[in-house]
Amino acid sequence: MNNKEYPVVLLVEDETTLSSIITDTLESEGFICIKAFDGQEGLRIFHYKKPDILIADVMMPKMDGFEMVREIRKTDKTTPALFLTARSSIEDLVSGFELGANDYLRKPFKMQELIVRIKALLNRVITNKPVDNTVFGIGSYIFDSTAQTLGREGKSEQLTHFENKILKRLCIGINHVTDAQSLLLDLWYDDSPYNRNSLHGYIHKLRKLLSKDERVKIINVRGIGYKLVCKSKQFATVNNRDAGNKT
Repeated sequence: MNNKEYPVVLLVEDETTLSSIITDTLESEGFICIKAFDGQEGLRIFHYKKPDILIADVMMPKMDGFEMVREIRKTDKTTPALFLTARSSIEDLVSGFELGANDYLRKPFKMQELIVRIKALLNRVITNKPVDNTVFGIGSYIFDSTAQTLGREGKSEQLTHFENKILKRLCIGINHVTDAQSLLLDLWYDDSPYNRNSLHGYIHKLRKLLSKDERVKIINVRGIGYKLVCKSKQFATVNNRDAGNKT
């Protein structure tokens, strides 16, 4: 994903009414939406605009969604692709994933579910992107996401796998809200009440671990998600090489 503040979505959908509804919904959520109405147009625009995510109908004129994604994957292996499809057979589903799709949504669908899936795919790109900065300074804490440790004043706490992944996501989005549903789908591929309770439990544990520095808070943004706030300028990503040189 690029560093633009507003993610760019390429929507390739030949049903004009549905295309307009999706576009209006996504733009109200802060996305920039570019539309195409067949696979050939979608392929051309994809290479020209280089969107952050592709949403494509499967059955389209001139070039269907499968063929379009097959062509895209010849040169681009990373941009997330989500299929919208009225098809329901396992064979079609398997074909889509084998071509390089990252997710699918059966028609008809709820717009909120589409938004959640888009955010989950974009967040996965951010999380999986190779970065040199895996050590974060949070107030008086040092968080090493590779070693899965949270340290302060010479003492270090070992984090669990999920505590580590959640804290890293919060650090990447410091002072911005991390959507709870996309976090659930990214970590567990399921936003069931059971996993929501698990997420809440991990957040509670992280709050306790960070409680020794009153400038650092994990805020619950009701109905949306969580936000890591550091009420000072002492937040930074630390290059691995620099971190290794510190004694």
